[in-house]
Amino acid sequence: MCYFRASVDGRGRGVWWLGFLTSLLLVAKAPGFAAAAVGRDSPAKGEADFSRDVLPILSDNCFKCHGPDEKARKAKLRLDTKDGAFRVKDGKTVIVPGKSAESELFKRIITSDPDDLMPPPESNHKLTVKQIALVRRWIDEGAKWGRHWAFNPIASPAPPRVKNKHWPVNEIDRFVLAQLDEEKLAPSPEADRERLIRRVTFDLTGLPPTSVEIDAFLNDKSSNAYEKVVDRLLNSPRYGERMAASWLDLARYADTYGYQMDAPRPVWPYRDWVIKAFNENLPFDRFATWQLAGDLLPEATKEQRLATAFNRLHLQNEEGGVVEEEFRVSYVVDRVDTFGTAFLGLTLECSRCHDHKFDPITMRDFYSLFSFFQNIDEAGQNPYTGFVDYTPVPTLLLSDTATDEKLAKLAQQIVAKEKQFTAMREAARGAFAEWLKSKPDEPSVPGLVAAFSFDEIETNKVANSVDSSKPASAHEGPTLVEGKYGKAAELNGDNGFTFPGVGHFTRTDPFSIALWLQTPTHASRYVVLHHTKAPADAGSRGYELLLEDGHIAVGLHHLWPGNSLKVRSKTAIPTNQWVHVAFTYDGSSRAAGVRLFLNGAPVEFEVVRDKLRKDITYQGGEPDLAIGYRFRDAGFKGGKVDELRVFNRALTGIEVADVAGRDDLRVAWKANPDSLGAVQRDGLLDYYVANVYPPAKQFFADLAALRREQNRTINPILEIMAMEELLRPKPAYILKRGAYDAPGEPVSADTPKVLPPFPKNAPRNRLGLAQWLLSSENPLMARVTVNRAWQMMFGRGIVETSDNFGAQGAVPTHPQLLDRLANDFMASGWNYKALLKKIAMSATYRQSSKASPELIARDPDNKWLARGPARRLTAEMLRDEALAASGLLVEKIGGPSVRPYQPPGLWEIAMGNPKYEQGHGDDLHRRSLYTFWKRTVPPPVMVAFDAPERNVCIVRRQSTSTPLQALALLNDTQIVEAARSASERMLKEGGAALDDRIIWVFRLLTSRRPTPKELAVLKQLFQEQRELFALDQQAAAKLLAVGEEPNDPSLPPVDLAAGTILAEALLNHDEAVMRR
Repeated sequence: MCYFRASVDGRGRGVWWLGFLTSLLLVAKAPGFAAAAVGRDSPAKGEADFSRDVLPILSDNCFKCHGPDEKARKAKLRLDTKDGAFRVKDGKTVIVPGKSAESELFKRIITSDPDDLMPPPESNHKLTVKQIALVRRWIDEGAKWGRHWAFNPIASPAPPRVKNKHWPVNEIDRFVLAQLDEEKLAPSPEADRERLIRRVTFDLTGLPPTSVEIDAFLNDKSSNAYEKVVDRLLNSPRYGERMAASWLDLARYADTYGYQMDAPRPVWPYRDWVIKAFNENLPFDRFATWQLAGDLLPEATKEQRLATAFNRLHLQNEEGGVVEEEFRVSYVVDRVDTFGTAFLGLTLECSRCHDHKFDPITMRDFYSLFSFFQNIDEAGQNPYTGFVDYTPVPTLLLSDTATDEKLAKLAQQIVAKEKQFTAMREAARGAFAEWLKSKPDEPSVPGLVAAFSFDEIETNKVANSVDSSKPASAHEGPTLVEGKYGKAAELNGDNGFTFPGVGHFTRTDPFSIALWLQTPTHASRYVVLHHTKAPADAGSRGYELLLEDGHIAVGLHHLWPGNSLKVRSKTAIPTNQWVHVAFTYDGSSRAAGVRLFLNGAPVEFEVVRDKLRKDITYQGGEPDLAIGYRFRDAGFKGGKVDELRVFNRALTGIEVADVAGRDDLRVAWKANPDSLGAVQRDGLLDYYVANVYPPAKQFFADLAALRREQNRTINPILEIMAMEELLRPKPAYILKRGAYDAPGEPVSADTPKVLPPFPKNAPRNRLGLAQWLLSSENPLMARVTVNRAWQMMFGRGIVETSDNFGAQGAVPTHPQLLDRLANDFMASGWNYKALLKKIAMSATYRQSSKASPELIARDPDNKWLARGPARRLTAEMLRDEALAASGLLVEKIGGPSVRPYQPPGLWEIAMGNPKYEQGHGDDLHRRSLYTFWKRTVPPPVMVAFDAPERNVCIVRRQSTSTPLQALALLNDTQIVEAARSASERMLKEGGAALDDRIIWVFRLLTSRRPTPKELAVLKQLFQEQRELFALDQQAAAKLLAVGEEPNDPSLPPVDLAAGTILAEALLNHDEAVMRR
């Protein structure tokens, strides 16, 4: 027995007791596993099959230079097509069917001349003797050509006849048994009931069975006892959580955006939807369709739109200085890659920069798919989290029913109130006629809250003639020049003015802004005036006045571009002359509520965006109104400004003309009422209604109150990223070398040519793509899906490379079984629970995982399924097992992600030095599925057990074995606390005798009773630990203080500490870590 006398580990316990763990592992009856992998060149039986035997050889060794990629192709020779492989080239036939000796291909792979040898020596590829023999046999047998197996239609083969009529339970077993017979192998006996219920409970719920569940199964003598267990597990709410844990890897789900900033994001409602969908057994075709295109379904529900968050879970960048288009393209590329991996099982990403070197997927195919996924109004750069709380657009508001009803009522009230305006205006004509006779002598324009003439700058300030307490501040020294009236300010793009305390408006506040300006040129973009932070900093939240190629552009933004309104004049302003520019806004949150004016006259504009749904203000650190410059943006370089006016109401047209220096208002005002023209009369009527008419004042007050209440109601609603199709598709191009700024030939939305054509009547959008994907003619979707289900239950798929069904992927071990399952899956209505039940009920799945040395030598990876599946539990299962055994597991479903124990300081290496704020109470003991997932620092213990960062779509986790894993299971706070709680349970529930207690906790953690030898080792461990803690009760106290869960003070600390060590040892036991 080996002891490691290391230093005390900081929790008051030595790690010398690890020797007991070594002894325990030695007596565990676990089968061994060989490390060698079976190569793809194992000899085929019967006639050589092109797809199974020959194509993998050509793909591995020839396609890089003689495959689909035209630019990489050498000697103008293709070996990935029948025409290329059987052509006559330079007087030599590449492949002569039936005659390998006359085939140039075969001559080249066996020649001893290094100049002629293929693959060439410098490629570091060399065919094995078996591979050469396969190629020879295939040619001599007639060189029958075929497509890659995965691109062939899905067949529905009948289960083969087998000699052993008693072993098969369903058709799965007949396919498996036929292959075993061919391999001269025999199936293993059924696993004992304890291991079987542990296996299927972990596989279908991710949790261990309870002792009560085990006993019920052991005592159930009915013929359908096992089926009842499977049905119970499939109907358990824990099933949805287990399924979601795997799906979130595929969906690249994380609670942060990634990259250097890696800020948090609220995407947990998508996770909760996935759990709900699996628990409700949403047919998988709908499960996929909703995620790809739920927003495009007729009368799409909130749930269907929520599912589309799947497409938005990629990394997103908020770092300053990034090129926005570069990252927008990368987001779309990620959607294409994820679509390919998740639903087609193809490595589409290889075709971003060039035609695929191994599969018949071209760049045109890739960017045709790209076209489906880019038609949303998104930005390539996220705002800085420190400035605004945001959700990248487009978004879905996740309001509850009561809030939806309130908002619907408010919307109806607002529409009804707005419709009253015309009638009210007409009703005002009588009072208006009387007012014309008694109006004041001189007109005024009410609502002016600030006025700046820029005639002088004193101590860096510019006077506000309306409110002297709120002067403007000069920034970086703008110069004064001759202006429209007196002096004006000339700007250089980096300088300008701020106006503290001026112009703070919400989206429900009517306001108007006017100024004189002179632009030197029609630059692509000038920031003239704004009350925002820049797009890169805050998504332009606020309002702004820009010049874009000389066109006046006004925007109000919650988050550009998808939660904004923006209008742009149809004509450009003249250069190098003074023009008066004004805009008014009525507080409606609609583009129709904005009016643009040039030199006092209204101008026509185009609507650029019209979807402002939340406020334009900041939660803190409200920016000042500014002129001339904006950080990280194009200031008004060479521009001049004069006579800025800010009003707290929407001016009428005749009032704007007056502010612009025209005499329209004064001429109409002075005119005899009887001689007023129609335009003058309407202008004065508008003025009267806006400023004088008493019912109008009440009308505007009531309307503003409704809008404010709508704003207050909608602002706190949680948003989640979702898809929302643009009305007009964005143009798509083949991007040369995959570069965002190198567009080549235009492409339209389409599917890869190697697969069945796009349905004629399907829309050319993501919904049509989903219909194409789920068509019975598509050879990939059903195969890929059932293969992942098989992988979940057996540890490896029928196609081992579940992420690659292409030529570089593995060939299926049981191709007919794969097709039968795929066909039955579609015929069942894509019923995922039925698929899993069929697999779980099979005799193949129920086999014992024990194996003789001979069987391991014959089939180390269990590819032929002569024994039951055995593999290590996933990272989530290991932690959840500990929590379940301890009695601490909180079974609440859903809600925001939680932050359990984590070693200190890990987050602080990230930009901004963020702190990990650990949760408390129930948050510490939720299922691992709910743990907050930070991409740059994923939960460290889960990473130790091969959980991915989730930066990309992952459908097959690695499985490693490292010392760090054992250390994590011995020292992690969560595990130590769980072991202590399990020890408490043992002392309270395990009986009075030590043997009974050890048997009880052993069964709790392994689902079976220990052997006498195991019991003896564990008993010795407990007794020796008890003696050591009795001598060092301070060490016991330190151990029992780990974690926040309080100890039961009625239990002897020495016994509780010794039991904690015992439980930790068992959590490291092979049968606690493995699922067999």
